[in-house]
Amino acid sequence: MARRRVKFTFPTQLVTEPIIYELGHRFKIVTNIRRADVREDMGWVVLELEGAEEEVANGLEWVASAGVRVDPVSGDVIQG
Repeated sequence: MARRRVKFTFPTQLVTEPIIYELGHRFKIVTNIRRADVREDMGWVVLELEGAEEEVANGLEWVASAGVRVDPVSGDVIQG
């Protein structure tokens, strides 16, 4: 089971799209939102993703192909 922390940065046209919901339903990935700042014109979300390595990799590829910037997060986001 893989666990990754990533930051999604949403451009204006994708802020209202259910990308995280779709990620969890299209792929066998558990999504856990750790931090977020979403506004009308932009948004970012720090997530913990858990699932099989291949599922997580495929899911992140899908998110990036949808137009969301995906960056790895290292260090402590919020312990818990």
